[in-house]
Amino acid sequence: MLDPQELYTVDATVESALRLSPDEAGTGPVLVNALRGFVDAGHVGQIALEHILDLGETTRLVTFDADQLVDYRSKRPTIVFDTQRWTEYSGPSIAIDVARDREGTTFLVLHGNEPDVQWERFVEAVLSLVDRFRVSLTVGTYGIPMGIPHTRLLSATPHASRDELIPDASPWFGRVTVPATAANLLELRLSERGHDTVGYAVHVPHYLAQSTYPPAALVALDKLESATGLDLDLETLEEAATEARAEVVRQVAESPEIAEVVRGLEEQYDAFTISAERQSLLADTAEIPTADEIGEELERFLAQQGPDGQSS
Repeated sequence: MLDPQELYTVDATVESALRLSPDEAGTGPVLVNALRGFVDAGHVGQIALEHILDLGETTRLVTFDADQLVDYRSKRPTIVFDTQRWTEYSGPSIAIDVARDREGTTFLVLHGNEPDVQWERFVEAVLSLVDRFRVSLTVGTYGIPMGIPHTRLLSATPHASRDELIPDASPWFGRVTVPATAANLLELRLSERGHDTVGYAVHVPHYLAQSTYPPAALVALDKLESATGLDLDLETLEEAATEARAEVVRQVAESPEIAEVVRGLEEQYDAFTISAERQSLLADTAEIPTADEIGEELERFLAQQGPDGQSS
């Protein structure tokens, strides 16, 4: 592997302003992992990123050499032609900025294009920066399409390097194999190195997956606040979320076909929720026996039966 540290440059002046505790790992700022991936239903991650960067003035801390990491033919940048000449070029970027929440607390934001190539080298580069800046927690969020109705409370699938970081998690999935993202790989490698990391996949109604859906981004930001203790000024996103909900209600009301689909999803969702609650209540009151224990109990029962099927 080529030297990962040659993939980026650090602004020394900005770094010195972070005022890091010397030689104390995990005592520095939170890192928000907001890389754009190939899955972001409802544009959840993008809305959350824009909201975070709009909280106040940000400062560029790390600049990655995107020219080494991005396939320009798969992610074509844009260029402006004005009358007789080319005037503006918007190339890809990958960077870490210093941001501040509403209370002035400093945190870091990794954002930009997901690398197309050299994933392991890029992840090693980020890991070196996590160590360098003594990052205390890395947290990310994005949207995934789910067969759920917009009329129910939105939920999320949490994942973390340690169970203690998501104590109230209610799993929606078992073991599944899905296409990876660079952000997924980063979370895995951070966990392998003993760093704390948390992620939230917000469930977006599948019929809204291609839309910009602020209510789901509001859930994402709420999860980020709970995980980090940052004050992300969620009230400023409430109006956009309310307008989006009202627009969906209007469109559903105008289409009997869509309304029928939503009613079906509501029935499925409610049935699933009731089933999950019953399983949770059972788990709280009694330990579920294993298959071997059930078999042993059945053998004891049969051994106690007489030839006529009555207990002896």
